[in-house]
Amino acid sequence: MSELRRLRPIRHIETPHLDIAYFEAGPEGGVPVLLLHGFPYDIHSYADVAPSLADAGFRVIVPYLRGYGETRFIDTATARTGQQAALGQDVIELMDALEIPRAILAGYDWGGRAACVAAAVRPDRVIALVSVNGYLIQDIGASMQPLSPHLEAGFWYFFYFLTERGRLGLTENRRGIADVIWRRNSPDWDFAAAELDRAAPAFENPDFVDVVLHSYRHRLNRVAGAPEYARLEARLAELPAITVPAVTLDGLADGNFPARDATTAGVHFAGPHEHRRVPHAGHNLPREAPLPFVDAIRRAAELAGLTLLRRPLA
Repeated sequence: MSELRRLRPIRHIETPHLDIAYFEAGPEGGVPVLLLHGFPYDIHSYADVAPSLADAGFRVIVPYLRGYGETRFIDTATARTGQQAALGQDVIELMDALEIPRAILAGYDWGGRAACVAAAVRPDRVIALVSVNGYLIQDIGASMQPLSPHLEAGFWYFFYFLTERGRLGLTENRRGIADVIWRRNSPDWDFAAAELDRAAPAFENPDFVDVVLHSYRHRLNRVAGAPEYARLEARLAELPAITVPAVTLDGLADGNFPARDATTAGVHFAGPHEHRRVPHAGHNLPREAPLPFVDAIRRAAELAGLTLLRRPLA
């Protein structure tokens, strides 16, 4: 049974755009930490991280991102955009709804991008940041610059999702596509079928396909973003620096993102920053290496000047 059963039952809260489903653990008066998942994953990436942080005295909030799980759009007329500005704004709006003035943000993949966006444009709301694969704000203007063939091969689904064939494929084979991506992203992670089985229901969200397709089409500059995010996207196009204290992580067994050194990983981080390389961890680093991820959050809190008295349980 998942360690997430130790969290309080799933809750819902409305923001201007979403009815967000989330799990929560830890004392309400603890330092808030938002744990943000990626594609194609779900909140179970934090099955071990969340209880450990709660045991250490943090207030832990683990939301389903837009298009996943029980999170729903409030208005049927709202564009099902997956663009980076929307993901980052969702984080701030969730904090507003929960009346959280400032929080530590931590994530990977889409969740890491949402955290980076929020940290870059609203540093007043962010205590500290933990991001797998470093600075994840997309340089959409440079999206057509080619990468090495090996890296391009790992991003096959970016281009698949540009097509109607990709739409049909994702609609019909959500779990199967996730299986392929998981194995490519984390070649050292020998996950059981049950691991994917518990994440796959999150992909049955009625908006999942539209949000995913828009995300990848927008990042490759093939579709426009929603007008309400135009100003924020223009700001992100400047690749703003992240000034809040930050710890970045690279898995040494990430199938898509080669691990970097601290100098390379520190580009665009203008505040206190540390970079860590995690052996045997792939792209879903919080699930594959939960203790280093928890340690990174504790260290980010320390960089922000917080004194933490309780240690997480191993």
